[in-house]
Amino acid sequence: MLEVVSRRARLVRAAFALYGAGVYLFVFAPIAVLVLFSFNANPSGAFPITGLTTKWYREMFNDYELQDAFWASLDVAVQVTVISVLVGTAAAFPLARARMRFRNAVRIGVTLPIMLPGLLIGISLLVLFTTILDLSLSRRTAVIGQSIFTTPFVILLVAARLQTLDRRVEWAAGDLGADTLRRLRYVVLPALLPALVASAVLAFTLSFDEFIITLFLIGGDQTLPLYIFTHVRYGITPEVNAVASLFLLGSFAALTLALACSTALRSAPRASRGRRRRARPPRTGGSRPRRSGRASPLPR
Repeated sequence: MLEVVSRRARLVRAAFALYGAGVYLFVFAPIAVLVLFSFNANPSGAFPITGLTTKWYREMFNDYELQDAFWASLDVAVQVTVISVLVGTAAAFPLARARMRFRNAVRIGVTLPIMLPGLLIGISLLVLFTTILDLSLSRRTAVIGQSIFTTPFVILLVAARLQTLDRRVEWAAGDLGADTLRRLRYVVLPALLPALVASAVLAFTLSFDEFIITLFLIGGDQTLPLYIFTHVRYGITPEVNAVASLFLLGSFAALTLALACSTALRSAPRASRGRRRRARPPRTGGSRPRRSGRASPLPR
């Protein structure tokens, strides 16, 4: 009986392992093929592979339309990141610490843009800007639309971090004479730094990859996702594969940077405590001096 159970357990584990491997293969195999096609010497950008070359990357860097689209995407993403982090951090404090009667309802209202389709956000903002406010579509309107979409992610991350902070540390700083600004600068913001870095990287990645809202609001300008979409409509070329490969490399680099910053920020306090312990002089032998029953007065 034990052999039957163990044999079935091994079969179940093997089946789950094969299923997991199939899922990973289904997800990452197209990405690997795309990177391979970006080095394919075949002008059609598909099989058969006639050789390996970096010609398409050189042509990509010589494409001025592609360069303009890249710098437009970078400009929009940087502005969206700054606005989202500032507005999201300011909105997270009352959401996490204020005593509101309908806190859950307010949280749902704040994070509502995450649950709304991007198509609905783009169309509604397009009507608002062009019909009601009579604004011309440009990068500025795209920044506003993307900020509406990315700011709730920052609010959720920063509010979650704020709820885990120990308020007694801030109260102790206040007892030692720190005012509100000093407590915010030296106590709260250093503790929020990992969440701020993570939310900034997330907002930048979401903005750089955003397509639907940007399509409705950017007007005559063109970002990198729009450039790729325009060229894919007429067929996938090796240049598009090269652009997508660099796009993938940038996403991995941003994720690695976020993980490295988070690890460094977590290990910095431990390293500083270890240095203080090593720098502390050793205790000499003998009994400790007795303290007098009288407390020394605090310095004025």
